Amino acid sequence: MKKILLIIKREYLTRVKKRTFIISTILFPLLYLGLIFGTSYIAATSGTNLKVAVIDSSGFFDKGKIERENQRDSSSVLTVVDFNADSLKNNFKNWGYDGYIIIPANLDWEKGVRNLSMTTGRTISTDGAAPVQYKLNRIWTSIKNEKLGIDDHKKNIIETSIISIVPKNFNDTKANSDIAGRIGYLAGILIYIILLLYGSQVMMGVMEEKTNRIAEVIISSVKPFQLMLGKIIGIGLVALTQFFLWIAFMTLIYNITKASGGGNQTVSVIVGGVQDTFTSINVPLILFCFIFYLLGGFFFYSSLYAAIGSSVNEDMREAQSLSLPVTMLVIISIAIMSAIMRDPTSPLAVWSSIIPFSSPIIMMARIPFGVPATVPWWQLAASMGALIAGFIFTTWFAGKIYRTGILMYGKKPSWKEMMKWAFRKS
Repeated sequence: MKKILLIIKREYLTRVKKRTFIISTILFPLLYLGLIFGTSYIAATSGTNLKVAVIDSSGFFDKGKIERENQRDSSSVLTVVDFNADSLKNNFKNWGYDGYIIIPANLDWEKGVRNLSMTTGRTISTDGAAPVQYKLNRIWTSIKNEKLGIDDHKKNIIETSIISIVPKNFNDTKANSDIAGRIGYLAGILIYIILLLYGSQVMMGVMEEKTNRIAEVIISSVKPFQLMLGKIIGIGLVALTQFFLWIAFMTLIYNITKASGGGNQTVSVIVGGVQDTFTSINVPLILFCFIFYLLGGFFFYSSLYAAIGSSVNEDMREAQSLSLPVTMLVIISIAIMSAIMRDPTSPLAVWSSIIPFSSPIIMMARIPFGVPATVPWWQLAASMGALIAGFIFTTWFAGKIYRTGILMYGKKPSWKEMMKWAFRKS
């Protein structure tokens, strides 16, 4: 046990003292904040404001309606012009327009029009033309309301009588499915990233020690299994340390934002949303389960990555080829998570959250929806028990491979050969 603790200490201190660890730990919260506010700012400021000329041959789109709509929404500007189509086609760019629309004379207000073409001098996507489409649709709706005799009072009645479905679980009345879905996605993606990032670090670390012949010196005083277990736990603690530092940074940023957000409406809305999030979920349970499934999933997959790293030599292509099946298991878990978010109680959700290869991601996607309302206690216990058993099995399995592979040089590895090492009698 003392030797394993020494290996854990060496792996942990070696990595947390690296400059890359310090930089990535500090940069992640800053990049995350920049992503949230940066994308919002870019989306708000980088939109294309189109100036479009409209030839109204139908007589429905009068200038007054167009002007009122322009004042209401400045994302695009529509102008009714009296030019003929040929003249506008040849000169619209010189006259300062980005494009033009011709509304046909035979437009029937009862049937409407299926498609209108907007001719432009450059390529504009459907999303880029959406502001013009929405504006014309609002004007067309007002035209039909006038024809049908619908005044503003009736219009308000129609618009406010829209039915909105909000799913509620009677077993957990405080649960918010929208917030739970977001937290589930976030937790699943975080575990996915950490499994791949730090799992590959275990594989690379073993490969490096094997290539440099350091492993030969180390295993002269410790057993190969002790070396593998110490390396996995040490790197797992590095991942946990980084996660807790990220949580601390985000909590600090949240408190600073909350303290300084009194006069800022946008910040106040964000802070209020965070407060609503914490009141609608069981934070201690989610945090405990996240740590458990993060470490359990990491130990489960890292033992396999360590076995792969011990079996290859210097060729990275061999390592990538052998690690592909393990990596695909993690990717499949993400694909399943996307499928089960619509119904976290489906048979697919239940069984994939119990099977060890997918439970770290799938169960963490389900837990925010509520325990025991969505995830019964027996399912949570079965999932945790299966993950612990799976980790013990993969550690034993990988240890058998590791013991032979760490001292094997020159032979090209394969999964068939690794299976022989695993089930060979000592």
